[in-house]
Amino acid sequence: MKILQVISSGGMYGAEAVILNLSRTLNRLGHTSVLGIFSNSANPNLQLHECALQEGIESHLIACRGQVDRTVPATIRALAASTGADLIHAHGYKADVYVYLAMHQSATALVSTCHTWYDDDLLLWMYGVADRLVLRRYKTVIAVSEEVKQRLIDSGVSPDRIQFIRNGIDLRPFDAAVPSLRALGTAPGTLLVGWVGRLTRDKGPDILLRAVAKVHSEFPDARFILVGEGPYRTEIERLISELGIADRVQLQGRRMDMPAVYASFDMMVSSSRREGLPMAILEGMASGLPWVATSVGAVPIVVRDGQTGVLVPPDNVEMLAKSLARMMRNTEERARMGIAARRLTESEFSAERMTEEYLRVYRAAAVNDVPLESGIENAASGGTR
Repeated sequence: MKILQVISSGGMYGAEAVILNLSRTLNRLGHTSVLGIFSNSANPNLQLHECALQEGIESHLIACRGQVDRTVPATIRALAASTGADLIHAHGYKADVYVYLAMHQSATALVSTCHTWYDDDLLLWMYGVADRLVLRRYKTVIAVSEEVKQRLIDSGVSPDRIQFIRNGIDLRPFDAAVPSLRALGTAPGTLLVGWVGRLTRDKGPDILLRAVAKVHSEFPDARFILVGEGPYRTEIERLISELGIADRVQLQGRRMDMPAVYASFDMMVSSSRREGLPMAILEGMASGLPWVATSVGAVPIVVRDGQTGVLVPPDNVEMLAKSLARMMRNTEERARMGIAARRLTESEFSAERMTEEYLRVYRAAAVNDVPLESGIENAASGGTR
């Protein structure tokens, strides 16, 4: 089977990791996974394209000028034809909308994965609304958490079109990775606490920083390292200065050596207000790291309280600070939870398991498919096939 994966990428984050893990495994199993990645004129994030090519995964750029580019649907149709795609798998609102516009009159099956939606501002909220309208017209929509599934149902996507597939991870890059952050002027034995994700309000980096301000006096030598970029960066820099923790916190921005980054940490924290199933958590667990994490989305499926980490309520600075301090004090507990985290990832969250579940969806979607009804207006009015 030939699958065209389409995404407008904002950097190497969760959806991108899913696509790489899925494509590696599909190709290894004898299928063909090809990437179509938007090259946006205003913000061309091509890291996924470059990573794919380095790994020998076929990848193509889809030129997109401005917020609306009428040439994109034709480009997607041409790419689907040239690659001989049996099915198109879209990831994210922009891919969902453009793939629908390109292929709604064709017999090519359309599948989408909803990783989550970012509602940081009015424009992103509007994109999310448009996305969920279009998804009513897709053959199958994958939700990575029950929370995402419920949002799809609430927005009018038929429950019988929604499948729940947990993310999975290729463990091999995290085996024996060499730490890359220990040479950044940190003294030997310094406790490094990691946070990985997009700098958005939904990810809650501000909650982490306020918790750091409460624990740093007890752990004056510990360092908190945030990895990732996003629209919230200016606010985060201001908050670091306001809280007086600039000597405790490092903003690393984007990194291309994530296995080595995880290998540098002693523990991880996730302070999200809203989530699906974060790939960062699976990657940290694959690296044998324990977590302090907010109990949102599908996080409790992997961060099992008292086993692989500690769960706290979202948006609760006091509880996050208390749990951080507990884990930072207890070396033995961190080690025990880190071992359990790696074992759980191996047994339940492998890329092979995820890929087999996607293949079942692909095969079902591709059988006896018919062209979608034309007109996005029908989707917006709640029509069905």
